[in-house]
Amino acid sequence: MLPLAGLRVLDVSQVMAGPFCCMLLGDMGADVIKVEPPLVGDSSRRSMGFRLKGEDSPGFLALNRNKRSIALNLKDAADRQLFYELVETADIVVENGRPGVAARLGMDYETLRAINPALIYASISGFGQTGPWAQRPGYDLIAQAMSGIMSATGLPGQEPVKNSTPVADLGAGLFAVYGILSAVIARGESGQGQFIDASLLEAAIGLSIWETAELWATGKSPGPLGSANRMSAPYQAVAAKDGYFVFAAANQKLWLALTEVMGRQELRDDPRFVDNSERVSNHDALIEALRPTFLQREVEEWVELLLAAGVPAGPIFDYHQSLGSDHVIARKMVQQIAHPVEGSYNALGFPVKMSGTPQQVRYPPPLLGEHEAEIRRELAARKAGGRDEASAAGRP
Repeated sequence: MLPLAGLRVLDVSQVMAGPFCCMLLGDMGADVIKVEPPLVGDSSRRSMGFRLKGEDSPGFLALNRNKRSIALNLKDAADRQLFYELVETADIVVENGRPGVAARLGMDYETLRAINPALIYASISGFGQTGPWAQRPGYDLIAQAMSGIMSATGLPGQEPVKNSTPVADLGAGLFAVYGILSAVIARGESGQGQFIDASLLEAAIGLSIWETAELWATGKSPGPLGSANRMSAPYQAVAAKDGYFVFAAANQKLWLALTEVMGRQELRDDPRFVDNSERVSNHDALIEALRPTFLQREVEEWVELLLAAGVPAGPIFDYHQSLGSDHVIARKMVQQIAHPVEGSYNALGFPVKMSGTPQQVRYPPPLLGEHEAEIRRELAARKAGGRDEASAAGRP
């Protein structure tokens, strides 16, 4: 029995933030019904410039396991009525349209709450439902730019760089899950649902912990540091004889161990590097002082020496190396999913391990409208059951 079994989620979202949120709920056992526009479906089905075997993109496959699909045109009265019947059975609705779109389609919170007062309704948008930017289109790139993330990413003096991982999109999906599950708990006490307003911008800002701490402590907006850390030094990527690696001498004990391994004990007495605060303030000079020594050995040798001394260190892997490593394989972060069109394909595993209720792949990513007949039968059976109950009670 998975922990969210018994909860029904209507996924009326597209692309990344909403689908990611709903997939996580599905992984934990929720019955997720993906409501898609007819003919085209979720726009991510046709995204990316490459395919495996079928028409759906690998990006769609990566975000939509553990869901069933029904194709409904919410501008059509009959389809909208069927959607309302689904809402009667649902616990959660997730949508990620621009504010106002849901109301035009007749699926806004106020409309659906009148049908099902216990409904938990999560809306994920670019900038939230209120405020002067609410009607702006929301994309991860825009959120990273306007949150401040891009101003602090990359190398000093070079063109702006975004985080290649879509932290605003995925962060909004994660924060929405956090809000939804909190609302489920609250509903257990009150019996009432609620509206959850999540946004890409606020997810990006909410993850900017060190950067905002520096801003408010110094009065200056933090700039880009490359791979370095704002709170500790040395803590970054450096060049060895045959490539780059990373290490983290994040406290005084590790700093002393580092200088011992490198044979650079004289740096301990340099007033610029005497403690972490000074090392952070003199970060550039510190790395310049260390660089010639690091260039004397190869990556593998440095990593082994540092780890033996208790200093965290590691090589810089590409994704092929990372996902093919013994450790990642042992942690089951790559799994095979059987699909009716794709056959068996690689997918990411579950990043949180649960001993009592481990997540399961119960459904592969659905074909567009694949479960429509099944879902319609369920609704018809529910109606018939209601009529039978009324008849038994002598009601018309």
